Parts: sequence; structure tokens; C-alpha cells
Amino acid sequence: MSDSASFSPAATALRAEGLVKRYGQRSVVDGLSFSIGRGECYGLLGPNGAGKTTTLRALIGLSPLQAGRVDILGFSLPAQARQARARIGIVPQSDNLDPDFTVAENLLVFGRYFGLRDAQIRQRIPELLDFAALAPKAHARITELSGGMKRRLTLARALVNDPDLIIMDEPTTGLDPQARHLIWERLKALLARGKTILLTTHFMDEAERLCHRLGVLDHGRLIAQGTPRALIAEHVEPQVLEVYGEGLQDWLDAQAGQLPGRLEVSGETAFCYTDAPEPILASLRGRDGLRYLHRPANLEDLFLRLTGRGMREET
Repeated sequence: MSDSASFSPAATALRAEGLVKRYGQRSVVDGLSFSIGRGECYGLLGPNGAGKTTTLRALIGLSPLQAGRVDILGFSLPAQARQARARIGIVPQSDNLDPDFTVAENLLVFGRYFGLRDAQIRQRIPELLDFAALAPKAHARITELSGGMKRRLTLARALVNDPDLIIMDEPTTGLDPQARHLIWERLKALLARGKTILLTTHFMDEAERLCHRLGVLDHGRLIAQGTPRALIAEHVEPQVLEVYGEGLQDWLDAQAGQLPGRLEVSGETAFCYTDAPEPILASLRGRDGLRYLHRPANLEDLFLRLTGRGMREET
């Protein structure tokens, strides 16, 4: 977000200290600690198997921890998990809507889980449907909705109890660009209303647009934390040149040991990270069979620098 560097939380919405979650001898969450300020959007980034979803499940008491402490909105878990859950909205990775009910009925039934009276829920439903841009679909069946509509309904459902903290696991995965941008607008509106958001995402542009601060997870450990801009400045050179084309190997051979900065080759592309791009640009001009892109460093560069370019499988 544009104001991420200046964000200053007034109070703590969530604090996690020394979280440990093991499956057999394997530690999925390994001594994880972080905190989130009220009104802040905090993003957890990490490759597949880094422990992001397990962490979210542990925070809401769905996956028992071997060690650690969690405080949410002044409530200590697991002792006060019920009170904490009443103030949390959850958007899971998959849209687990009930296909037997209409859009409005899904909101009504879900609200009952929080002990809300039907009259209270019915009063909130029009506002929630407007928020999700689903008012014309109030009486539609779930099977009649597009993927983007289902995702927006899942978000609206998470707000039925007017939560102070919203926890979201990859909120825009599988959506087209228009649907993603609409979700982003709705999340920014929630932050403007003082809500706190914790999310995981694989979309670096999403993290940069929404999050005041980020935590980068790998192998269940927090390996970096800070604002998007500060993390990029700390870990990545400011300028990047992506070089590709049939003449790439000849150019690399000719420039061996002479490129100012750091070089990574992935597949058919060379990534040159540098604070002095002019010598590299000069070596590229006029060379046949080569194309290149010159850009500032971004969150994707940070992510790859910290976690590597190798593919990870879900574990």
C-alpha cells in the first residue's frame, strides 16, 4: 500500500509467540513469532510447504500446537478460543459454500453459528450483498455463480458477525484480473473501516498493494519481516535486467566475470541484479538475437532471493 511505510498500529490485534507444530518428526511451524497491529494488513508469503496454511489453522485453534502462545484481540488461545472466534472472520482457501441454499440463505445460516438472531442477520444481508456486489444474486443458487462471485460471497460470509480480525488464505487464487481487482477494492474498504487483515498469498502484486507489512516464511520459520519497500531495499539490488533470446549464451560467455552485480540464470532467461545498470545496457545494445527488460526490483525478486527458484511440492 502507498502508506505502508508510515503505518503505526495503535494496539495489537494478534500476537503469536514461539509457535511449534509437528507432524511426526517433521516441524511444519518451527518457533514462529510475529504480531499484527489493529487496522493493519499483514501478509504471510512463502513457497508451497512453508507452513502458511498450517499457521493460519493453528491461530484459530483448528490445528493444535505442540508449543507457543497466541493472543487474539485480548483473548488467549486455546483457553479463550470461543470468545476469540466470535470476533474473527475466516476466508478459507476453498469456497465451502452450501449448494443447497441460495446466496442470502448461505449468509443467514452462517450467521446462526455465531448465535446471531435471524432478524439481526436479515438486517445485515443487504449491506453484505452490496459490499460483495451480489445484490442481484440474492436468491440465486450457488451453482449459478461464477468463481469470482463465489469468492466474493465467501468474503461477505466472513463479515456476517462484523469481525475485528479477518483471516484469509489465498483470497484471490483462481480469479481473473477483474475479479481480483474487485476483491482488492473490497479489502481496502475494510482496512479503511479499521478492520485488521491477515492473509496468505502467492501473488506478489497483491501483497504489495494490500499489505502494510510482510512476513516471509520458509520451512516453518520467519526469515524476513518488514514493509514491502524496506524488504526489497534490504535484500535486493535496486535495478534488474532480464535478458533472453537465442544469443543469450554467447552474450553470457562474452560478459563472463564483467557484469556489475549479481547474475542468476533460470531456464532461458538471465537476471542481472545491479545498482549500476549502464555497463550492462551498453553491452546489450545492438546485439542480434537478444531481448531484454530493464525494471526496478520488486517483491517477486525478494521472494526468489530469500526462498530460491526451485519448485516446491505441497507437503
